[in-house]
Amino acid sequence: MPRVPTVGATIQLLKPITWFPPMWAYACGVVSAGAFTAERWWFVIGGILLAGPLLCGTSQAVNDWFDRHVDAINEPDRVIPSGRMPGRWGLYVAIIASALSMVVAALLGAAVFWAALIGLALAWAYSAPPFRLKQNGWFGNAAVGFSYESLPWFTAAAAALGGLPPAEIIAVALLYGVGAHGIMTLNDFKSVEGDTQHGLASLPVQLGVSNAARFACLVMGGSQAAVIALLLIWQHFWAAGVVGLVLAIQIGCMVHMLKSPKERAVWYSAIGVGLYVSGMMATAISLRTLTVA
Repeated sequence: MPRVPTVGATIQLLKPITWFPPMWAYACGVVSAGAFTAERWWFVIGGILLAGPLLCGTSQAVNDWFDRHVDAINEPDRVIPSGRMPGRWGLYVAIIASALSMVVAALLGAAVFWAALIGLALAWAYSAPPFRLKQNGWFGNAAVGFSYESLPWFTAAAAALGGLPPAEIIAVALLYGVGAHGIMTLNDFKSVEGDTQHGLASLPVQLGVSNAARFACLVMGGSQAAVIALLLIWQHFWAAGVVGLVLAIQIGCMVHMLKSPKERAVWYSAIGVGLYVSGMMATAISLRTLTVA
């Protein structure tokens, strides 16, 4: 009788630790649109589950299935190369999760459905042939940044407001998605050897670890600096101050990380990403005045 994966192996494949960024971005969209009400709990909870366990989980399963040969070199303990996810079950889980994602998205309305379809298409295009966007760090990281931060934020706001969100919401959602490009670049440092052997042109492979680290810091810091400038223009001074504070702390961490980027990238992600998303929520709370005034 064919082996089937355990529940634990399936959860490992879906990588719950990666669900937080899109779930948080969706929550930011809800808050920025002023839609966080007791009457709409189903919209909030359903959207957060869709953004995290379903769509993000799907992307992780797709990525691990099509990266199983690279992971056998970089991270042989992952569930597929280690054999804990036997046979073609990695692919089956990705297909089942994709279908379930679209069912839940349809229940949340047309705007969420079409946005989820775009996100799902990007998830498959990122890892699967013939597109395999991750073969080039410029395109792959842009797709992930957009899917993880910009798209969930925009989708939640658009669905809550019943139409196109204000330009201010769109602008900050895009800027935080741009900054996530740098976060994804840091994530590639752990797999330089395997990426090089299999022809994956991540930015650390293309630019070298040191230059890629500098670029990642520039993108993360620059996007937040642009958000601060916009908040000041819009006279959201307290939010600009919060984002400025968390950016200042990140810059201090960046200086430490750049001294040994490959060894300290994980350390920076543990601290810097938390600060980054804190600024996102402060921005979202500030923008709420645009839609509930």
